[in-house]
Amino acid sequence: MRIFHTSDWHLGQTLHGQDRDFEHAHFLDWLLEQLKERRPDALLIAGDIFDTINPPVKAQERLYDFIVQAHLALPLLTLVMIAGNHDSGARIELPAPLMRSLRAHALGRVLWLDDGSLDAERLLVPLNDATGDIRAWCLALPFLRPAEVTGGRDDSYAEGIARVHAELIACAERRRQPGQALIAMSHAHLAGGQVSEDSERNIIVGNAEAQPASQFSSSIAYVALGHLHKPQKVAKQEHIRYSGSPLPLSFAEVDYPHQILDVRFEGEQLAHIDTIRVPRIVDMVRLGPASLGDILEAIERQPDMDLFSTPENHRAPWLEVRVVLEAPQPDLRQRLETALEGKALRLVRIGVHYAGQPSSTQDSSSLVALEQLSPQDLFTRAWQDTYGQAPEIDVLDDFAQLLEDVTLGEQV
Repeated sequence: MRIFHTSDWHLGQTLHGQDRDFEHAHFLDWLLEQLKERRPDALLIAGDIFDTINPPVKAQERLYDFIVQAHLALPLLTLVMIAGNHDSGARIELPAPLMRSLRAHALGRVLWLDDGSLDAERLLVPLNDATGDIRAWCLALPFLRPAEVTGGRDDSYAEGIARVHAELIACAERRRQPGQALIAMSHAHLAGGQVSEDSERNIIVGNAEAQPASQFSSSIAYVALGHLHKPQKVAKQEHIRYSGSPLPLSFAEVDYPHQILDVRFEGEQLAHIDTIRVPRIVDMVRLGPASLGDILEAIERQPDMDLFSTPENHRAPWLEVRVVLEAPQPDLRQRLETALEGKALRLVRIGVHYAGQPSSTQDSSSLVALEQLSPQDLFTRAWQDTYGQAPEIDVLDDFAQLLEDVTLGEQV
């Protein structure tokens, strides 16, 4: 059995207002070629398929066209995708009946039976090899929203999550036959995972902690994770992995080794994991932090390109400039844009730091744009500005519940 593990496509994402459809299209074309060349038995997409719960039409077209093309190229390929915290679970599941004819499975929500037990069967997807035999089972766990795991019960969020995992794993262990591997796929923040500094939305509700890796029992051969954009193992365990995002979703991620994972099994056991690097069709350039003079000199050294007349303009790198100033400079953007005329760079962000601030803050963490702040961050800042102190835990919990109610309301 051979699978591809990928996640966090964020189709429809914009970079500081700039469309990235060209980059997403190139990735999907590349991934289709990898499927044709390596011919895995299954493709697992571990959540955050889209960047928002109401993705643009073009982003949805990209996804479903890819699914059709993958099925035409590999009719026996099983595709399984789950909703992430950026996705609407209901939207992900909406075309599921049609997708099943393409051997594609979309899981966006967990449901409960009348007796109060988890509807685990709907989250179990058989994975067949080229002969049609079931060689593994995918335990497909979408992002678990508090209302889905605690509604109608007295469980806390953490207890509800633990219960879902325990019941699903128990069901999978009953269903599988000897020699069949169990492969869990989840969109979650596991304890010990390294978070990107400015592009991963806060997934933890209230003061709940990140989930423990121990909730995946020893019977699980491999855990395919989504949410964290940096590829990594969890707790140094080879079989628990974040594949990472295929594109850098912010300038903080320019040095990440963007990849997909090629995972092989022998019977019930994990056999081997290969990484396949995703080529970057559009580069991302960071200049600074430095003085305006140094920034202008660095721009002058950049290659020339007339962005308005060349057919290759969509390949020009995105640019973030971080400028250290002695005092506010009203014409800063104009000076930078003038310097960039005829250069092969597209300016999308300007960060400003004033020289009087402590030098320890002269890094990217001090350059915070509005879109980098989660709703919890904004609420905390507003509360502190109003009352002169940080909100207490019970206040944060109340806000988190209100935010969850609003989010679920938007998905209806």
